[in-house]
Amino acid sequence: MRRSASKTTIEWPTVALAGAVYGGWLGVTAWHDAIPVPLLVLLGGWLIAWQGSLQHETIHGHPTRFRALNDAIGFAPLSLWLPYRLYRRSHVAHHGAPVITDPDHDPESRYRAQAGGLIRKIGALQSTLFGQMLFGPAISVLRFVFGELHRSILEPRQVARDWVPHLLGVALVIAWLDHFGVGIARYVLCFVYPGMALTMVRSYAEHRADLSSPGRAASVEHAGPLGLLYLNNNLHAAHHERPSLAWYALPRYHAANRARFIAAGAPIYRGYAEIVRRFAFAAHDDVVHPLHRQSQP
Repeated sequence: MRRSASKTTIEWPTVALAGAVYGGWLGVTAWHDAIPVPLLVLLGGWLIAWQGSLQHETIHGHPTRFRALNDAIGFAPLSLWLPYRLYRRSHVAHHGAPVITDPDHDPESRYRAQAGGLIRKIGALQSTLFGQMLFGPAISVLRFVFGELHRSILEPRQVARDWVPHLLGVALVIAWLDHFGVGIARYVLCFVYPGMALTMVRSYAEHRADLSSPGRAASVEHAGPLGLLYLNNNLHAAHHERPSLAWYALPRYHAANRARFIAAGAPIYRGYAEIVRRFAFAAHDDVVHPLHRQSQP
């Protein structure tokens, strides 16, 4: 996560992006009653997913050289459920994992070390892109909540340090929503859930355990508007090889190294239409990680 000393002090494209994300969220929530529900779901989901992409940038040291300022830009808990400090810790560990995708090492792995009974059934729900978008957000939040309840028993002080600032931020978000008459149920259904579903479109195919490519990562080219939504993180092999690159520098790096990524075994998808065509109702991979499959019954 260290940045080059040659970096400029402020990366203005990312500052402008932050203004668009938060300004858009303030505007859409304030004027929600005037927006038809289908459009509200599209705008609300986009803004939540976009803020998640912005948080990914701030975690990687953008748009300034000062971590405290970057964290302040990314902190706002618009999705309500995930504390920024936990996301940051998890994502740093993901990039530092000795075996990316192995659930024993990578906290962001979508694989499991075992998949008997209920775990296999849950994995089956998320095995297709459609299932991941429909069921993935609810499953992810429930797994996270149960994990945090368990952690609160083992390390209550650390949990309090993680959650108290987050809950204060959530209180401010809810106060804003209440002021403009946005009920929590409406906010979750029109903003949070579709935002998580959009994010899961990106994450669904970006890692595969049997790849030898950088970060065991795939790339989705010609992403169209989704490239802006994901801040070019769809070029995931490039991101894993150079995680300190700003989002607007990734396309050039990917283009310059595309042939090498392919030679190393990184898949290149032509666009998200290909992802939908191939995996909408077909599983991307076995839910059990290859290193753990030999021990399965």
